[in-house]
Amino acid sequence: MLFIERIHVRYRLELSDSSLADAARRAHEVHHPKCPVYRTVSGCIAITTDLDLVEV
Repeated sequence: MLFIERIHVRYRLELSDSSLADAARRAHEVHHPKCPVYRTVSGCIAITTDLDLVEV
């Protein structure tokens, strides 16, 4: 039997305009309650995220 105890999500966002980095960080900080997958499983599975911003 498979039990999932935790999930780690790494977002990688490529930005051509570095002035958008702050907006991307703010969106990352507050997106959890609006994510249907997070809302579905967060009561029984620990979910963590990272945001990697890459300037292109």
